[in-house]
Amino acid sequence: MSQLLRDLLAGNADHAAEFRDRFDQVQNSQTPDAVTVCCSDSRVLQDHMWGNSEPGHLFTCSNIGNRVIQRTASGEAVSGDVLYPIEHTMTETAIVVGHTGCGAVTATYDDLTDGLDEPAGIEHCLGVLKPHLEPALAHLPEDIERAAAVNRLVEYNVDRQVEFLRSSDDVPDAVDVFGVVYDFQDVYGGRRGEVHVINVDGETDVDALRAAHPDIDSRINRLWEY
Repeated sequence: MSQLLRDLLAGNADHAAEFRDRFDQVQNSQTPDAVTVCCSDSRVLQDHMWGNSEPGHLFTCSNIGNRVIQRTASGEAVSGDVLYPIEHTMTETAIVVGHTGCGAVTATYDDLTDGLDEPAGIEHCLGVLKPHLEPALAHLPEDIERAAAVNRLVEYNVDRQVEFLRSSDDVPDAVDVFGVVYDFQDVYGGRRGEVHVINVDGETDVDALRAAHPDIDSRINRLWEY
């Protein structure tokens, strides 16, 4: 047995001791307050970024590119892992969580501009993102650096995922949909690890959002108004 697995099991023993009684109310059912759709990235701490340590509070999903879109035989649909808590556990808040320096957005950008050769599974995921990100390329400044372009496309991607949720007949109008970016690169000028709100139910104008939500105005930021 590897030392790494031993270390992970030791950490789990501490977790089990701490959480011994925390599953009492959710052992047989769940009614999470929100579903979060994060990017599959070792730097994106899905529950910890919210300070969450309560089982049953957040229904966390992840995939490369924080996609809510799934390809089916009949076309694009809201991904089942995202839709499940909305459909079956009375969850009425969905949060799309992008992050700075996103590898999936970077790969999609590179594929759209230069072409990439990726294994089939990765190519499938990029293929879902590409048609939704491609229109943004025409709005980028010609002299923009690659890293800056990627972080603007991160916002654009979050906006498209929010838009897809809000336009789906499978998502009730009562569901609030938020788009945020988790910043661990100091891109937004705050502290590393801060979440910045960029989209509230389709509204992306920073001034309008700050006026409507003055209690969180310092956390409402965008890099790009396209």
